[in-house]
Amino acid sequence: DEGDVLTNLNPQAGANGADNRPVAGVISQYVKDLSVENPKAPESFQWQGQPELDVQFNIGARKINEEVHECELKVSATAKTQQGTVYIVELSYCGLIGMRNLPDEQQHAFLYAGAPNILFPFARRIIADATRDAGFAPLMLDPIDFQGMYLQQLQAKQAQDAAAQAEAPAPGGEG
Repeated sequence: DEGDVLTNLNPQAGANGADNRPVAGVISQYVKDLSVENPKAPESFQWQGQPELDVQFNIGARKINEEVHECELKVSATAKTQQGTVYIVELSYCGLIGMRNLPDEQQHAFLYAGAPNILFPFARRIIADATRDAGFAPLMLDPIDFQGMYLQQLQAKQAQDAAAQAEAPAPGGEG
């Protein structure tokens, strides 16, 4: 049996059970900060116009120790009408991410694309609950392709670096 633990003792593992295989995953998730503002209540409940929505995202990461990082997904949602601001919801949702035996570029990709993909559905639910609890229809954010956004930003940075390198004078050139 290929999947039997007793007959397949993982011949690729290091001596004496050394842990040298790459691994990444979420250790825990938590709300770091949540702010819900309903500045014009109760008047805003009477407003008839469809609010304009402005939703902003930001992803940050910081190293906690050699194997643990904090990935922070910040979401800000503001709804406004001609009469004024309907609501403002700001969420900082975090995950402790454990990574071991991964090259730096794979760690970076997991922190800025993989982990946000895992965290987003939970942040989405918190935002929906917060707007509902403020007395409005739940704000259901559309899914986000963090992997695609990460690759776009990576390609843009590579193009920018290549353009900057092309503009730099060649070493040993005329001066």
